[in-house]
Amino acid sequence: MKKLAIIPAYNEEKVINSVINEIFTFDESIDILIVNDASTDRTGEAAAESGHATVINLPCNLGIGGAVQTGFKYAAKYGYDIAFQYDGDGQHVAEEISKLMLPLERHEAEVVIGSRFCQKHNGYRSTLARRIGIKIFKIVNSLLVRQWICDNTSGFRAYNKRAIHFLAKNYPGDYPEPEAIILLGRNGFRMVEVFTRMRERTEGDSSITAFRAMYYMVKVLLAIFMCALRPRLEEE
Repeated sequence: MKKLAIIPAYNEEKVINSVINEIFTFDESIDILIVNDASTDRTGEAAAESGHATVINLPCNLGIGGAVQTGFKYAAKYGYDIAFQYDGDGQHVAEEISKLMLPLERHEAEVVIGSRFCQKHNGYRSTLARRIGIKIFKIVNSLLVRQWICDNTSGFRAYNKRAIHFLAKNYPGDYPEPEAIILLGRNGFRMVEVFTRMRERTEGDSSITAFRAMYYMVKVLLAIFMCALRPRLEEE
């Protein structure tokens, strides 16, 4: 079974090597793809120097949606059975990858979401503003797809071959994580959540600050409702 880690990265020079090495150490059979989203630092060079990853250097900044869709197109082209998203900032834990793989390998789901919120824990928690936004997305998205999804903004997800090919053509570009839940749910994909641990960011800053949280929330909700209004997409 061919497995691919899709890691979008923008200005993650300081941590990208450790991210790659952690996945490689955990499971050498996982191919690692770094999609360098036109970083202004040495992210692409640092990833290539690791010796354990394929690097795609985008010529212009596409944002998280375009970078991840590039990874799906790569996975579809080269016939991967499973692909998973994994952040390039060091917050995800490689040992948790097996939790995402298991429901796919057992054919219990087509999409598996690594959730920080589907069980109580004492580990890293995001800011209050982000947690409020995540709860709102949980209610709205769960109503729209008729399935309770706790962590709609998680960037730690795994997909089977059918989902890979679907998202290679249709992955959302604006606010991809919450929009993708709607897109997948409305098109009949079976989704499950599993609890996964997450670390606090050690380098760089989140793109969503407290000041921008409300503005972001309104824009995401509009994007979600627009996505929900789209007709079911035909698969080729």
